[in-house]
Amino acid sequence: MADISIPGVSNKYKTNEYIDALIKKERIPLTREQESLDRYKEQQSAWRGVNQKMSALRESTKALYSFENPFNNKLASSSDEGAITADAGREAAYGSIKVDVIKPATADRFLSGDLDKDSSVPQGTYTFEVDEKKISINWRGGKLTDFVNSINRRGTNIIKASLVGVSNEKQSLLVESLKTGNKSNLIFRDAALSYALKIGLIEKTKAEITEFGTDRGELTNPPEEQQVPEVEQEGLPAMTADSVAITDGRITLPPRSGFSIPVSKNLLENEGERLEFSFATEDVTDITEELNIKRTTRPELPEAGKATYDEITVRNNPSDTSLPPVPLEPLVPVENSADFYVHNSDGSEIKINTKTIAVDTITGEKKISLQLKKFPNIDSIVVRNRNTGEAVSVSSFSAFDEKKNLGYSPVHPASVAGDAVIKYEGITITRPENKIDDIVPHVTLNIHDATERTATIKIEPDKEAAKDALINFVGTYNQVIAEMNILSQNKPEIVTELDYLSKDEQDAANERLGMFAGDFSLTNSKASMQAIVSANYRWSEAAVITMLSQIGISTRASSGGGSGYSASQLRGYLEIDEKKLDQSLNDNLEYIKNIFGYDSDGDLIVDSGIGFALDKQLGAWVSTGGIISNKDKTLAQRITASETTIRKLESQLANKEQQLKDKYGQMEGTLNSLQAQSNTISNFANGGRQQ
Repeated sequence: MADISIPGVSNKYKTNEYIDALIKKERIPLTREQESLDRYKEQQSAWRGVNQKMSALRESTKALYSFENPFNNKLASSSDEGAITADAGREAAYGSIKVDVIKPATADRFLSGDLDKDSSVPQGTYTFEVDEKKISINWRGGKLTDFVNSINRRGTNIIKASLVGVSNEKQSLLVESLKTGNKSNLIFRDAALSYALKIGLIEKTKAEITEFGTDRGELTNPPEEQQVPEVEQEGLPAMTADSVAITDGRITLPPRSGFSIPVSKNLLENEGERLEFSFATEDVTDITEELNIKRTTRPELPEAGKATYDEITVRNNPSDTSLPPVPLEPLVPVENSADFYVHNSDGSEIKINTKTIAVDTITGEKKISLQLKKFPNIDSIVVRNRNTGEAVSVSSFSAFDEKKNLGYSPVHPASVAGDAVIKYEGITITRPENKIDDIVPHVTLNIHDATERTATIKIEPDKEAAKDALINFVGTYNQVIAEMNILSQNKPEIVTELDYLSKDEQDAANERLGMFAGDFSLTNSKASMQAIVSANYRWSEAAVITMLSQIGISTRASSGGGSGYSASQLRGYLEIDEKKLDQSLNDNLEYIKNIFGYDSDGDLIVDSGIGFALDKQLGAWVSTGGIISNKDKTLAQRITASETTIRKLESQLANKEQQLKDKYGQMEGTLNSLQAQSNTISNFANGGRQQ
């Protein structure tokens, strides 16, 4: 049986080999373009690698001469770290600080009595207050452990609760304020108050109150006003204490009356002293109606008259009747004008704002509460009832220490709220917090505990930060130089010398070796960078340090100044003589800062130095629109064009291959047809002979 050959499928006549050979020749332009595309992408990746390393170098360079340069960093050390530490700002002055910590600031921390471990907290609204900040928890009732968790979820930065195991069966509830200072008392309100009393967190205490204003002899006439309000009308009675009365401990002021009551200077000695009193008004018969009746107008009298004869005129004498003056206008009622003042020793007065005080729904009174420390010059309280139809009732005056007059005190206090007390330069200072930043300029004191003896805090330069920044600068500089050497030179030893590279990094570097050997921009930039780091920067006539080599950083630092260079030194890498660098940082830190950046023309702007010059040089490469950006843009355009060409060539190649397959397929079909005819003829001929 003859071989079966299917056009386009069988390879009886080796048509596939012929097609592959022809396509291989046609594929040469495509292969060449693909190789160009790969090369463009490798070059683009290489430039981006250079950009990354240069950018890192630029950042480390800026860090050496910018406002936040490490040469201005300060370190603060304490001779008693357990009692006091400090944080020094960049502007802090070098030197020593002597501080005695009398006591740190504390917060209220109250411990309850013993509670069963399965105890529960009853339902209610539990309100806790610290320094005028409060949280309220609508508790539905439940386990004490769940109640503690609820407090901690809601009480962030205000209060905290925890359970302390007393025994296997008993525990105590610890509730603590998260704010320190005399003013940050922990106050229980609503259901929290009754529960705290029940479990022995707090107990009731008797307040120490100073009362005055209960004796009529304490009251005097109000002083003359320096500024008369608009409600005052000519003809109204003067405000005096004559009609003011004290009945059942309350001071009653009828319309158009007032009084002044002195405030003892002793009350000002206590910083936490508070003065409180309340008042209410009551409608009475308005006095303006009676006053207006008494203020009648005089009658209008006609003129005396005259007589004229010819040119002579005789006038009558005017009447000599004496009449009262005519009032200007009737008096109008005055209401809602009961005024309260703080009267100072210099005669000035501060009006107390009563308009925003809420009225007690039970007593119908308004309560005035004053922190006396806000009025250091107070000598009396003045009340003026300007109303014509309202009487004013004022309670007696109560003065008390607001810290001691909370009405409750802790039963088992772990600590109580108090200010930090320290002694600095012989001066006793109090602050509500243990972080104090307003005593020593640019230094924050952190109070931890009382000192047994005077603590010494030293402010010194942070030499380690400066050293780390310099090492980082040298490292990033050498990485840039290494990348420039790899890309611009085709010398395998360049990669071999970089012994800090891993095997994979060395292989990748060998692939980039000499990639831009014909690009002189890299070699020129390298030369410029080497010139910058080796130049002399005389920032002052008295400058001692003017070059990097003087502080132990140079291309031959490891040679110790001896003769000869190694191959790696000739390639421009910087080295560090650590011993020399440490000594320079210890002796000439300020000078080192200046060689990296200084103001040469007095305009307060850094315009010279290693850091400034190198930053400028690198900026031309890595900034938007810089050298690398333009190279990347050019390569991106080439990549786009190459990809377009490749797509076109691939399409042409596919069409060409299909055409060849079609032609050779037709050829195979024709040959197979001829072969079939030949076989038919042969079979016919053979059959005839056999007959």
